[in-house]
Amino acid sequence: FKKVNDTFGHDGGDKVLREIASLLKNSVRKYDTVARYGGEEFVLLLPGAPLEPTSMVAERIRRLVERTPFDVGKTQIRITISLGISNFPVHRIKSKEELVKMADLALYEAKMGGRNRVCIFKG
Repeated sequence: FKKVNDTFGHDGGDKVLREIASLLKNSVRKYDTVARYGGEEFVLLLPGAPLEPTSMVAERIRRLVERTPFDVGKTQIRITISLGISNFPVHRIKSKEELVKMADLALYEAKMGGRNRVCIFKG
């Protein structure tokens, strides 16, 4: 995302992040939570969602962002995202901090594996 900020400034980058947030909110259930989690990261909480449907939602979101043109000034850009998934109780996580940490490890794996991917924490 640094490239977006460097090319279009922080206002342009923030506009794209707001549009992504809107896409995310429209891609999950009414009672799910979408929150910006620093920089260009978001956390999605899908209470009661089993692992398999969660990974399908993540893949649907990844494809949606990939094919959505984002208007920045007079320019349309396309971006990709990587997603990391952790699941309670599947991963036997003891705290919300650990849940986020496991998702972050899966996100790191997605980025190291070539980006524009969905990875599930393997623990």
